[in-house]
Order: sequence, then structure tokens, then C-alpha cells
Amino acid sequence: MTTKARPKAPGLMISTLALAAGTGLLACAAFAQDFNDAPPHGARFGQTPAFEGQTRAPVIEDDLTLAQEVIADGLEHPWGLVEMPDGNWLVTERPGRMRVITPDGEVSDPIEGLPEVDARDQGGLHDVAIASDFAETRRVWWTYAEPMEDGKNTTAIATGILNEDATALEDVQRIWQQVPAWDSTKHFGARILFDDEGHLIVGLGERSDPEPREYAQDPQSTLGKVIRINREDGSPAGAGIDGALPEIWSMGHRNIQGGAIDSQGNIWFNEHGPRGGDELNLIQPGANYGWPVITYGVEYAGSQVNEGLTAQDGMEQPVYYWDPSPAISGMAFYEGEMFADWQGDALIGGLQSQDIIRLTIEDGRVTGEQRYAKGIGRVREIEVASDGALMVITDHENGALIRLTPEG
Repeated sequence: MTTKARPKAPGLMISTLALAAGTGLLACAAFAQDFNDAPPHGARFGQTPAFEGQTRAPVIEDDLTLAQEVIADGLEHPWGLVEMPDGNWLVTERPGRMRVITPDGEVSDPIEGLPEVDARDQGGLHDVAIASDFAETRRVWWTYAEPMEDGKNTTAIATGILNEDATALEDVQRIWQQVPAWDSTKHFGARILFDDEGHLIVGLGERSDPEPREYAQDPQSTLGKVIRINREDGSPAGAGIDGALPEIWSMGHRNIQGGAIDSQGNIWFNEHGPRGGDELNLIQPGANYGWPVITYGVEYAGSQVNEGLTAQDGMEQPVYYWDPSPAISGMAFYEGEMFADWQGDALIGGLQSQDIIRLTIEDGRVTGEQRYAKGIGRVREIEVASDGALMVITDHENGALIRLTPEG
């Protein structure tokens, strides 16, 4: 693989001492109390949680501080992140580039062979994932905003083989498209998970505008859905919902931004609410998660959504919701050696809150929340490295790949 080193701006290799002394990027229990200080937007409409602990769980008492090391910067709106068996990282940039970044910060030229993307606003190249047998197959999957006729676009899924020197993708095929295509530049969703039966599970947005968001409840549309397809050819493997497209696994989602599978095999996706109402959902096959019929958020203009309904028969409640919204994003369950007390905890990136959100979960319910690395930047994705460190990418024009470890 041919790579080139990018010089780092002075001060970007941040030391633990500098963080503790003056940047305010380290979180502790006392400092993190403020994330529950702001009143919820839904309070003025009398919104209340459906059960205890559904929002504003007890703050985890934790004085852990994190050291931050910027591995590489100069990335343009990075979106997807995955570690390869050799310890290098595949990273996507939303304008349509995929790169390899080594542990010592060498950033490759853009990988050739990617299809054209519609990179307006929130669109472009999104998530990336690799096969469990990548060392042998070199197979990669990615999601992207595919340009269509008359200014429309759609979320698409493609796969290809990364050549041996990691400079090009070969045998590229688009294996799935969201329907219908829409003239919108928002809410593509597009996080990729794998199950243990040879399927891709992908969370999708509903394209944001008032008209297409109604399709989240339409079983003949894949807007606002979780789908399950064969990872090789895209053939449908959904939940078998009567009258629904055969790839649909669940429905009623707004804009899925993060997802992970826990150690018990449970599928979790998180999604943006409108104004407030960000959700964490435990995904069950065939279930309806309510959008836009029910939500704990409000319209951006401040009015209620659908007369303020937060519950309805036949629609699932979120396991957890946030109001105001941290604009949650990438997600992982921690399994590793560096953070001894975090085993099995959910870690979620905050775009608006610019931090790392940690949730303790017991029996499908959130029992505690804490925030870390306050002010780190718009955290788009978070992954647990093979050595147990946390790796995050920040979604900025000058975005970065950052390694987080416990101080000391």
C-alpha cells in the first residue's frame, strides 16, 4: 500500500497533561452533571416518559479522565470507520473518498473504484464495513447517496474487493437501493451491521421532508426502515411482515445514525428525533417504532408533531430518549481491556454535544449515563480498537481520527 504522511498542525498531538490543565476536554462526574440541566422541549406540552429511566438516567459516578491522541487530521467530513486485521483503519469521507490510515498516522491517497455519490448537504459516502474473513476475501461494503434522475437520490449499498495494496476496489457492485428515490439532501441514515447468518442489517433515514417522512409507515417503501439483506447479492431476508417489502426488518424510524450488536446478539440502533427526542431502540423483527406518529421530540419551529402523541398501541417505545438532543451518532458496545469497568456498556458519539456518551444497560433498560471528552468535536463514529482503545472520527471540514485511552 502506498501511503503518504500528513503533517499534523502544532498542538494536535494532545498530551494528557494539557487536557487536564486547560482544554476542558476531560469529563468527570461533577463536570458532566450539566448534560441534564437544560429543560426538555417536550415539557411545555406535558410530555412524560413511559417508564422510569426512559430518559435522564442517573449520572454514573466516574472520575475517569481520557487521554486524546490525534492520529490523523485533515479529513473532510469523515463518516465511516472500521479496523482491518493488519491494524490499519478504513475511513470514508462524505465527499466520496475512502482512505487507509495507519496507526502512526499515514493517510493514503483516495482508494480508486468507488461509484459516484451525491455529496450535497448530508449526502455522500457514508458507512463502511468489512467481512469477518477480510484477511482472505478482502471484501468491503459501504453505503452512499446515489444520484438519480431529476435531482433525486437514494441510499444505496455496494460491495467490492479491496486489492492487495489497498489502492483500489475491484468487482464493485451496487447490491441494493432504497425506494422511492427522493429530491432531498437529508436523512440518508445508512449504518451497516452484520448478523451471524450471512446478512447485512442496515438502518435507513426517511429523507426528512414532511411528505417523504410519512413513508416511514408505508410497508411498500424502505424510507425510515431497518432492512436485512443477503450480504453477497442483496437479496431480501426481512422479517416477513404481511404486505411489506421482503427486506424490511422494522419500520417507523426517522434518521438512524448509529448501531451495534451486543454480546447477546441483540440489535440496537439509535436515531435522531426532530427537536429533542433522539432515541435508542432495541430492534425486534417486524416491530414498528412509531415515527412520525409518535415521538418525544417537537418540530424545529417549536410546535408539536402529530398532536404530541408519545405512545400508541402497536408501536414500540424507545428504550431511552434524549431531550434536548445531543444529536447522537456512531455506536459501539465496549469489550476490551483498557476500560475495566465498561464491559458491555454502550458508547455513542454526540455530534451536537461534542462528546462520548456512555450508557450502562441492564435487562434492556438504561441504568446510568455519563459523558466524556467534552468538546472533542462532532463525534460521527466510535469504534473499539483491537487493543481496547476507543477510536473516533470527528465530522468537520478538518476532521480527525482520534485515539482515546484512560489516563495513566
